[in-house]
Amino acid sequence: MKQRVALLGSTGSIGVQTLDIVRENPDRFEVVTLTANHRWEELAHQAIEFDADSVVIADERYYEPLREALADYPVKVYAGEDAVAQCAAASNIDVVVNALVGYAGLIPTVRAIEQGKKIALANKETLVVGGEVVMELAMRHRAPIIPIDSEHSAIFQCLIGERSPLERLIITCSGGSLRDLPREALASVTPEQALRHPQWSMGAKITIDSSTLVNKGFEVIEARWLFGVEAERISVIQHPQSIVHSMVEFKDGAIKAQLGTPDMRVPISFALMYPERAERKCENFSFADNPTLTFAEVDRVKYPALDIAYDCLRRGGTAACTMNGANEVAVAAFLAKQCGYLDIVRSIEYALQKATFVAHPTLADYAEADRESRELVRNLLKIK
Repeated sequence: MKQRVALLGSTGSIGVQTLDIVRENPDRFEVVTLTANHRWEELAHQAIEFDADSVVIADERYYEPLREALADYPVKVYAGEDAVAQCAAASNIDVVVNALVGYAGLIPTVRAIEQGKKIALANKETLVVGGEVVMELAMRHRAPIIPIDSEHSAIFQCLIGERSPLERLIITCSGGSLRDLPREALASVTPEQALRHPQWSMGAKITIDSSTLVNKGFEVIEARWLFGVEAERISVIQHPQSIVHSMVEFKDGAIKAQLGTPDMRVPISFALMYPERAERKCENFSFADNPTLTFAEVDRVKYPALDIAYDCLRRGGTAACTMNGANEVAVAAFLAKQCGYLDIVRSIEYALQKATFVAHPTLADYAEADRESRELVRNLLKIK
């Protein structure tokens, strides 16, 4: 029986690669719903190719052109963020692939969990912002959450079949696009420089987050909630080759790692097909062509965002939500050349100093923390 899929963020990097997996396995998956933020033309093409039942464009300005593009097809067209969440919770959906970017991914995940859907999660902000609430809901509604992030998929795969407690999680870090740039040169970094990741092909926002290590800090927070491991037992180590995707150390000293070429289709297919694996036509990994795997401690002075994320994790409450909102605004400003590269972390620090802190937040508290952090950073950077 085919899995009926709602793909949130279908026009982004993860979304496009998810559709590659669907193309490879037409007997296993049926695309029911596709959503995008503003790329309405690509969304229309996807809906036609995959014979989707419905589509949602989050940015309501593009509703009319999308509706007109699909007027000759039996596709229901909706618009707005509320519609995204409603489609994720629809009764005709078996699995929700959340490939949305940023805070926008939280509520659709919550609504899908409340209906007991399987979640294939690429939107790390869901757990960064509201991990405690989300995981409690998932347990209550027995909704499985399978990670798509390569690092968390690696950890998940290393833990399968293990019955003994783990000692620590070791999350690998490529170092991003600026890893070979000296600390003193960061002030003059341009968006074009920061977007040139040496291994991974990702969306613009996550590529910038990778360069600041905000992304890695968020992965630490995500790992804490996914695997129930406190901050002190989660390590980050720099691994420029991006072959070892992450590791788990056990109490007897054994370390398990998941290795492979940097290809997001592997964790995507694993999340969709778990507990099975895909049979994919791909070139076998060559150890001979990769004779050297290197590891190093992260330069915490060059990358202060990593320790900021650890601090947010230890504080709990709305701290990580504030960090995320501030980062989203600052990264967008940097990409628009409205601020400098170092202003990204400066904005995060400023928001964390100024924002209201709620120790035991509700979803409404998260929404307010997100709003407040964005307003603080817009005022700091003088963005309208």
